Amino acid sequence: MLLNVYPASDVRGCVMSNHVWGLLSHPAQEFRQIRQENESVSHIYTHHVLLMAAIPVVCSFIGTTQFGWDFGGDRVFKVLPMTALAIAVVFYGLMLAAVGFVGMVIRWMAREYENCPSLNRCIVFAGYVGTPMFLSSIVSIYPMVWLFMLAVIVGVCYSGYLLYRGIPNFLGITEDQGFIFSGSTFAIGVLVLELLLGITVIMWGYGSHIF
Repeated sequence: MLLNVYPASDVRGCVMSNHVWGLLSHPAQEFRQIRQENESVSHIYTHHVLLMAAIPVVCSFIGTTQFGWDFGGDRVFKVLPMTALAIAVVFYGLMLAAVGFVGMVIRWMAREYENCPSLNRCIVFAGYVGTPMFLSSIVSIYPMVWLFMLAVIVGVCYSGYLLYRGIPNFLGITEDQGFIFSGSTFAIGVLVLELLLGITVIMWGYGSHIF
């Protein structure tokens, strides 16, 4: 009988991929497991953030070049493939940077708590909290404005829910303290998201053509 032996890093990568379903179905339990794993920033980026952030980039590229933004009526705004590729690269870089920025915000806001987590853990936490927003952007593969906005709202709300459920376990504080903390962090996160969306809309609009 032959046994397949996999490197520990591969097994751990498979475990990390399971966090997506766990965050959507039982976030409190999943965040306790994430905390115990003590994952590094480089690992969460290579096994989670890089993949999740690619979803809106790839879907937006396909949607804007093949179908175009549908604002109603007979007008469709498409982007040339080379222009869309350049925009996608910038957009991808901004999202990767945004995860790190939100992690630094969480670390700064948690500095007065007794169990203040390290910057490493805060960035890891931010990477997982953003999962619903990354997943919701899959609708941009066929970019209809009303559908895209609805999906973004759902993704943002669920990310806020993950933040609320995850913060108490992550920081070791009460739910009441977690509610106040998550509310402030959520507001900052929404501002970052709005900034990213605004920059992206400007870039897509600059490179679009009406068909």
